[in-house]
Amino acid sequence: MNTFDETTLAEFRHSAAKLLRMPIAERRTLLQACIAGVARNVDSWLEAAWRAKRISANSAAAAEDILTGPVATLRYLRLLDQTLADVAKQDRPNLPGRPRTSQGRWKIPVFPTRSLFDRLLFLGLSAEVWMSAEATEQTLFGNHLRSATGQAQQKPVVTLVLGAGNVSSIPATDALTKIFQDSQAVVLKMNPVNEYLGPIFADAFAPLVDAGFLRIVYGDAEFAAKLIASDNIDRIHITGSDRTHDAIVWGSTVEEQTDRKRTNQPRLTKPITSELGNVSPWIIVPGKYSQRQLRFQAENIAASITNNASFNCIATKMLITCSSWDQRDQFLELLEEILAAVPGRFAYYPGAQERFVQFAGFEPDDAEHLPWTVVRDVHPQQQPQMFTDESFVCVVGETTLDAGSPTEFLNSAVDFANDQMWGTLSAALTVPPEFEHQQPGQLDAAIDRLRYGVVGINQWPGVVFALMSTPWGAFPGSTLDNIQSGMGSVHNTYLLDCPEKTVLRSSLTMFPKPVWFSTHRCPEKVAEHLLDFYIRPNSWRLLPILTCAIRG
Repeated sequence: MNTFDETTLAEFRHSAAKLLRMPIAERRTLLQACIAGVARNVDSWLEAAWRAKRISANSAAAAEDILTGPVATLRYLRLLDQTLADVAKQDRPNLPGRPRTSQGRWKIPVFPTRSLFDRLLFLGLSAEVWMSAEATEQTLFGNHLRSATGQAQQKPVVTLVLGAGNVSSIPATDALTKIFQDSQAVVLKMNPVNEYLGPIFADAFAPLVDAGFLRIVYGDAEFAAKLIASDNIDRIHITGSDRTHDAIVWGSTVEEQTDRKRTNQPRLTKPITSELGNVSPWIIVPGKYSQRQLRFQAENIAASITNNASFNCIATKMLITCSSWDQRDQFLELLEEILAAVPGRFAYYPGAQERFVQFAGFEPDDAEHLPWTVVRDVHPQQQPQMFTDESFVCVVGETTLDAGSPTEFLNSAVDFANDQMWGTLSAALTVPPEFEHQQPGQLDAAIDRLRYGVVGINQWPGVVFALMSTPWGAFPGSTLDNIQSGMGSVHNTYLLDCPEKTVLRSSLTMFPKPVWFSTHRCPEKVAEHLLDFYIRPNSWRLLPILTCAIRG
């Protein structure tokens, strides 16, 4: 469907009604058919992405699109298929560990999962979902479980998904989440930046298209506005910017938005969910780090900056350090040294050059291949935009806080991230070993206070997006007139109700080196073997993955 057609949309609603009545066995059949469809389209998917981003298929950068494109999508499909198989047997998902209570809330293990050899493939990583305070053991599963089996609503729902233009699995898994977990038919409008993926998705997810549960459309902002206004569209989901969200909800001009917010009269009267980015902070707790630990964490942060040419809503945008930390200069020099060794990427996302000048403060020598840039010692009063606006370009700031002890610094840094940084999507902390071992209660209290939907401990929170068993979305509590990083979440293949945040943990160093590190020696080979594994999971396919990973 490439044109606006109310008749077609009205017919689409009739197909949506079938989804509510579809039994689990048929849903699983569709999931497995989508797995086959993705596998069939892998080559065209990757070739299109590499061509658009001017990436060589034999380069380290190629691994990123393998991992965040078809690998992430296949992982989602396989994990949700396993969940539905568990629900068919025992009426609820089979969690990978025992839930526990701490600090008055439930904490649910969601990674490593049991079905995809995660303990071997992601050695040293674990993730929990920290539930909202009102959650009980009896309410861990409820609305999400009923939605995924078509029992939560009586009327068919058609959702318009406004796809993201950066990471290829975002529009795919946003749409799949709405179809399979919310039992809503989806009109997926491709972003003009990556609409080249539309025909590939149409073939990969042909079973959903043929069943009438998915339509993929193309067009500009005016076309999107017509879809949003259609009486045959019931809900909206967007991955994009807060400015686009406010234009949809409150009006196309600043004056209209201001007036409508003042009188609480949004232009949009339909429910909307969203993921809208973040000025992502990375807090480095002062302490004594070994040279190996210091370098690993510098590589970790470098990877969070360089991934996808930094066109990520969770690319690190602000380092928060202690002014009296005696390893501060050494760490920053190490980070800059690592970044300098990473080849520049083609700045494919529109407006990147202008944003770079705005945030870096200088004109780049090569406007098409922007330099990775660290701006040291910035302050909210002097450069407020570094803290309040997401640059969506390869510039990261560094700011310092005064503190007399690591505990004082951590508490101040949490307050600073909560109160001075825009967004509620993700935050990271690097924690020295003696602090984590001697004061685990202080660390957990700090995590609890962070108002972010994803928190990484010694690891880039962006990894949570690709794990898929983990909920992905902003911290709860945003409102339409103060949207921050959005409302609602996606992925969450264990169908947990009321997640507050996902906490990802790793040690200060990991072996083998993570494949998403820009300093990995052969990430494209590891990524290719991982892709082969997710297409045809078998234990004997693990050996080439692990062999290449160790070489990296």
